[in-house]
Amino acid sequence: MKEFKPKLFSVMKNYSGQQLVKDIIAGIIVAIIALPLSIALAIASGVGPEAGIYTAIVAGFIVSFLGGSRVQIAGPTAAFATIVAGIVMKDGTQGLIIATIMAGIILIIMGFCRFGSLLKYIPDPITTGFTAGIAVTLFIGQIKDFTGVTYQNGEKPVETAEKVMALVKNAATANWQALMIGAIALAILIVWPMIFKKIPIPSSFVAVIVTAALVELLHLDVNTIGKSFENIQAGLPPLSISLSMFSFESVRGQLSNAVTIAFLAGVESLLSAVVADSMIGSKHRPNMELVAQGVGNIASACFGGIPATGAIARTAANIKNGGRTPIAGMVHSVTLLLVVVFLMPFAKLIPMPCIAAILFQAAYNMSGWRRFVSQVKSSPKSDIAVLLITFVLTVVFDLVVAIEVGVLLAAVLFMKRMSDVTQVAGWKDFDPENDPDSIDLRVLPEHTLVYEISGPMFFASAGKILQISPKEDTKALILRMRSVSTIDATAMRNLEILYNDCQSRGVKLIMSHVNEQPMKVIHKAGFDKKVGGENFCAHIDDALARAQEIVKA
Repeated sequence: MKEFKPKLFSVMKNYSGQQLVKDIIAGIIVAIIALPLSIALAIASGVGPEAGIYTAIVAGFIVSFLGGSRVQIAGPTAAFATIVAGIVMKDGTQGLIIATIMAGIILIIMGFCRFGSLLKYIPDPITTGFTAGIAVTLFIGQIKDFTGVTYQNGEKPVETAEKVMALVKNAATANWQALMIGAIALAILIVWPMIFKKIPIPSSFVAVIVTAALVELLHLDVNTIGKSFENIQAGLPPLSISLSMFSFESVRGQLSNAVTIAFLAGVESLLSAVVADSMIGSKHRPNMELVAQGVGNIASACFGGIPATGAIARTAANIKNGGRTPIAGMVHSVTLLLVVVFLMPFAKLIPMPCIAAILFQAAYNMSGWRRFVSQVKSSPKSDIAVLLITFVLTVVFDLVVAIEVGVLLAAVLFMKRMSDVTQVAGWKDFDPENDPDSIDLRVLPEHTLVYEISGPMFFASAGKILQISPKEDTKALILRMRSVSTIDATAMRNLEILYNDCQSRGVKLIMSHVNEQPMKVIHKAGFDKKVGGENFCAHIDDALARAQEIVKA
């Protein structure tokens, strides 16, 4: 049960005071990074700015305490912004709470069912496609605040296409002062890390301070968090759940959203943990990480937060600043808690164009455009199709549709490829006198056919078994299966059909070199008893000798 032991309990055995200092420093720096980003992501998700910090506090602490990674930092991420915004717009915060709690339960079940290792089998074109698609939708969603555009008719577009139409329709209302503040914030985000590499102050924090000061001192006509959200809550995260929220209809209505949140949280968390492992030479416990993410999301929803997952950028910042144990992540959460209690009113001064600039950078960083372009240039056409379809569906529709269609397409293409590599070929009898190169080939007994099956036999390729047809004078049919690694129920059913066809023609079926997994399926189905143990041969020479006996008899 070591795989379900939190990393915190493993690393504390040799914990030192020196490492404690490093973890505290790293945790504080990560909290400074997470503060403006959490606020920005909450606003992009259609909830109050404090909800993002509540998420980082509650989910961040629990994931560090229970998680399977030494250095994972959890909190709100850009991947969830468009999903959460859609849920809030359609079903309100109550729908979001239900969906997040259900997603947490799904993640816990996935962890205890040891699904941590299964997520790595998700095709890369799907993750690349929907990640790039989310980045595009996030970018488009922030153009309004960055340019100061005002929707004259009170539009509240949800879909990306609707947002583009609303922006075009109201382009004349753009505010040059807001655009200037957004440009300054974006410039700071880009230039600060280049010039001040050794100063451990995040560029997003500097951008917030500078732009807030400019708007306040120059009395600029720029929308701020205080103007957009009048009732910003300060203090400890409040309990935001009641049993009256849950009904059969509400749970059923949020099931697809919950599955999407759980899927995305699981994939992003494990990807972040893998990246962290490569940076510190460690190895995370994927199933425990899923359980921790599940508990963290349930707790986040209960205390007014939004869905959380492992954040690659904040995890990397934790590592770069000396964090090596879950203590750093817990310090990050405690630091944010102190900010909420004592400094939250100052968040009202943050300009919305600055928030949009921070999210522009987040969208760019998560887009993975170089990887996207590389896959389009070098991948097989089928993978390119999956990539582009997933990307377009994410932008035009939503992530739920994109993942469902992407996974379905990838599965169909995989089955097509596996079917293509599965071959059923008949042997030909050569005359050694006329073909001197065939001295090593076996001479087939009279009235005997040999078919060699190569590749896995599953439902997509099992139909090739039915292409085998004995001739009128055939007395023995040998199936050579040395290259068959696995068979499924459909293939087993088709073998039985072939056997019945042989029986009706008076042909004996002989199986040669059946591997372990196919033999287990054959034995479980009782097929070995039908064929007869004497007709299962370990080697082709034994099978040919058995065929000779049958023909002579």
